[in-house]
Amino acid sequence: MVQIKTREQIAKMREAGLVVAAIHAATREAAVPGASTKDLDEVARKVLAEHGAKPNFLGYGGFPATICTSANEVVVHGIPDEKTVLKDGDIISIDAGAIVDGWHGDAAYTAFVGGGHAPELVELSRVTEESMWAGIAAMKQGNRLVDVSRAIETYIRRQPKVGGGRYGIIEDYGGHGIGTEMHMDPHLLNYVERKRGKGPKLVPGFCLAIEPMVSLGTPKTEVLQDDWTVVTIDGTWSSHWEHSVALTEDGPLVLTAPDGGKAKLAAYGITAAPDPLA
Repeated sequence: MVQIKTREQIAKMREAGLVVAAIHAATREAAVPGASTKDLDEVARKVLAEHGAKPNFLGYGGFPATICTSANEVVVHGIPDEKTVLKDGDIISIDAGAIVDGWHGDAAYTAFVGGGHAPELVELSRVTEESMWAGIAAMKQGNRLVDVSRAIETYIRRQPKVGGGRYGIIEDYGGHGIGTEMHMDPHLLNYVERKRGKGPKLVPGFCLAIEPMVSLGTPKTEVLQDDWTVVTIDGTWSSHWEHSVALTEDGPLVLTAPDGGKAKLAAYGITAAPDPLA
């Protein structure tokens, strides 16, 4: 069953979302050549402590860290450690979450480490991020869950891939409801699977974590022996972007974006909902 939030509850989720945004800002600055992924985890831990928030990844299903750090061919759920040291030309997706007064925020971004990145990597991240915003723009009253999936897939499929071929839309992982738990109903595919039907209607109080994951090759993944780290089966690099979004009577509010999504949604002709904390 989908959990529908009140205005007051969305305001609490906005608080958690802004903590996640602060983690993103701090880890982005720290994601430099020579830094280990454990260093990034420490940065996130300190931000949470500064804001009096709790981590929602640490201990979740036994996950041993505060954030997920997924570099290069790792799609999602990479575990921070001392041995994984970032180097010039790497890309890394950092997935972070926070809990404030029992309400969750969850968001991810792909960062470029150092310089010298191939054009196909730059474009991969851009396509993944913009497909997320296309999905966010589809969060409208009267739409259904499948409309968000369709918007994400349609954007990706319309983008020419550097060097030819097509992007791999990761099949085994997707977005989800969010609220008093990090992962809630409904599950959100990043493509349309007709046998799943149209899904629930989007109504005010509906909150989703929208998170496309896209690779330069296969849509297929496998989990490594640590039971967490997910990699592409062909070793191609991937990108992961995510925001937590609330649909309100006044439109979508991007809970984990510092500006609530105003700038990016304006490009779609959509006015973001007012920030309840402003």
